[in-house]
Amino acid sequence: MNSFIKELRKRNSLLYFFGAYNFAAVIICAILIQFDTRTVLGIDVWIKPLKFFLSVGILSWTMAWYLDYLTRKKAVKRYSRFLVFSLFCETSIISLQSARGIRSHFNLTSPLNSILFNIMGVLIAFFVLYTAYICYLFFKQKQFNLPMVYVWGIRIGLIFFIIFSFEGGVMVRHLGHTVGGEDGGPGIPLLNWSTLYGDLRIAHFLGMHSLQIIPFCAYYITKTKASLIILSLIYLLVVSSILVISLRGISLV
Repeated sequence: MNSFIKELRKRNSLLYFFGAYNFAAVIICAILIQFDTRTVLGIDVWIKPLKFFLSVGILSWTMAWYLDYLTRKKAVKRYSRFLVFSLFCETSIISLQSARGIRSHFNLTSPLNSILFNIMGVLIAFFVLYTAYICYLFFKQKQFNLPMVYVWGIRIGLIFFIIFSFEGGVMVRHLGHTVGGEDGGPGIPLLNWSTLYGDLRIAHFLGMHSLQIIPFCAYYITKTKASLIILSLIYLLVVSSILVISLRGISLV
């Protein structure tokens, strides 16, 4: 673990420290949960910030690892800075709204809440588009000092991440993540995915974390590009099916 941390810091110190900041924020949120009994949509106000800080921390360290493989170092630096800026704003707004005891996403109850929600949406949209450019660089670059099946794992993982990031737009259209009922009903612990209705967050979660899952499978499980593509198509089919089922208002948990 020590060697991994050192290597991560060497590869991209900015994203390393930003990831560490987010993981520290996870601990702070976990402590606040013990003392703050307020709830939003039926769960503690600090659970949502905790989940987002954890997700952003994982994303930051994942991209810190992958970006080192690109030879376009100036492009990597610019992207790293925008990642930090956009996701810091995202988690800060979520934390601010949680501290106020109100929901952050889909909150149009006042001009301020609408502005904050739209700021998050615009920043995330630009971040995903910027990530699409990084994906393009992984396809454009032909020489890598690592197994090509692993490179293809990163490429496919980035594609799926981009696709299912924009699936968040479906939730924006619904102004919620629950299909067939209201947000805030019974859900599984921590993740709070609905146990009664369709929940769009499940496909969103699984699709975005293909950024870690597909490259992991490419490096440790599949041995050829063909087997990786088959595995990736199966994964895409499963996650897409989950999305379709959720859109029909059917609970999957």
